Amino acid sequence: MIKWLVVGLIAAGTLLLWRMSSASKRNEPGAGEPAPDFSLPDQNGRLRSLTEFRGKWLALYFYPRDDTPGCTRQACAFRDERQNLAALGAEVVGVSVDDVESHLDFAKEHRLPFPLLADAGGAVAARYGSIRDLGLVKFARRNTFLIDPQGRIAKVYLSASASNNSREVLDDLKRLQSG
Repeated sequence: MIKWLVVGLIAAGTLLLWRMSSASKRNEPGAGEPAPDFSLPDQNGRLRSLTEFRGKWLALYFYPRDDTPGCTRQACAFRDERQNLAALGAEVVGVSVDDVESHLDFAKEHRLPFPLLADAGGAVAARYGSIRDLGLVKFARRNTFLIDPQGRIAKVYLSASASNNSREVLDDLKRLQSG
């Protein structure tokens, strides 16, 4: 009996490790490539798409979960840099697999003045190589994509820093615009 229990645990562990490693494979779009289109509801239920942001720079950031310490820090940092980004013609949009209601509560609690998109199935995060699928649980990876006014990826931030990502985006946007 114990022998079969050990064999079962080893098999389950192996399956979990395989699942995690296959979920870790990345296929995010790179700089110079067209940004994958999306059409998702924001925290107010309004459908938002990539084409809405044509003609502007877009900081599209994926984050794991509403109201977690790192995600709150990142969202608030983008909130605090929003005017500086807007002065350079850039918009900010956050995306996670949380639902519209969760996004609404998160945005209200932290006074987030930008759209938070509900990618409940994780399909958009997957197109951006920013989903971690552990079987029963899915969450977005903390990746950010700076998209130019023509809809092409200008810069990719993998495993972005919750604390510094908004400042990195702002600094790179200044560099990209200055030539």
